Amino acid sequence: MENPVTQITKEEAAKYSKNLMVGDTIDIEINPRNFGRIAAQTAKQVIIQKLREAERDMVFSEFNERKGEIVSGIVQKADAGAIVLDLGKLEGIMPAKEQIPTEKYKVNDKVKAYVVDVVRGTKGAPQVIISRTAGDFVKKLFEFEIPEIYEGLIEVKSVSRDPGNRCKVAVHAQNENIDPVGSCVGQKGVRIQNIINELNGEKIDVIEWDEDPAIFISSALLPAKVMAVDINEEEKSARVIVPDDQLSLAIGKSGQNARLAARLTNWKIDIKSETQFREMLMKMQEESEEQEIEDESEIDIKLDENEEI
Repeated sequence: MENPVTQITKEEAAKYSKNLMVGDTIDIEINPRNFGRIAAQTAKQVIIQKLREAERDMVFSEFNERKGEIVSGIVQKADAGAIVLDLGKLEGIMPAKEQIPTEKYKVNDKVKAYVVDVVRGTKGAPQVIISRTAGDFVKKLFEFEIPEIYEGLIEVKSVSRDPGNRCKVAVHAQNENIDPVGSCVGQKGVRIQNIINELNGEKIDVIEWDEDPAIFISSALLPAKVMAVDINEEEKSARVIVPDDQLSLAIGKSGQNARLAARLTNWKIDIKSETQFREMLMKMQEESEEQEIEDESEIDIKLDENEEI
């Protein structure tokens, strides 16, 4: 025997069962000596603690697999800071930065949110970090409401949000016979309205994605009309020309439309009105002419110097 604590001889094992062979395992109940009340209580606490840890590990694994999904919960605590949701086995924590500024949460309200992460809290207890401001929250809502997206016929390429105010979503269909924007909006806007209701009235612009950045940027700036787009591939920037009466619409209130379009396309966008663009061209032309005159004067001076020599 290598370990007398966990091993016994075949002769000793025969006292418990004659059918045991070498290598078999048998459970033997042991009554320790001097096993009093305090020792029993300690053993009980250790066992309970181990069971709780095992349960926490199971719950952690379960919710860790649900990262990137939408969960529903009942508001347990609502104050100026984080919102606490009852998700059943766990509590969901929604920090202030993950809350839509225009929403007010009350105790017992039923709320949907997006699972951002699952972390270990105090004493190892798992905590679910949830969000209603994440762009992926809108993406998941589109999957729930629009069968074509869930089935993979339409793909959500990118999402940009100003939570509570406005959102832009770029969609694309591989099949030319499928209208991605029309499918998302639905007949009389029924499909998109369900998503807007879930976001408490947040406006949503559905835009068709295009591999040509000029076309994509033009679409991203809707509802403004675009005259021309000048692309700089190296700097990944674009200069957009719009009619004079469309400039404020293209930029949007506090630059919202331009900012969301830039995030959606991942391009730097510089918007100019037609008049501003013409003035810029005239200025560039004048500078070019002045530079030519300076260059000619410099050449004349050099020629004069050579003649004196």
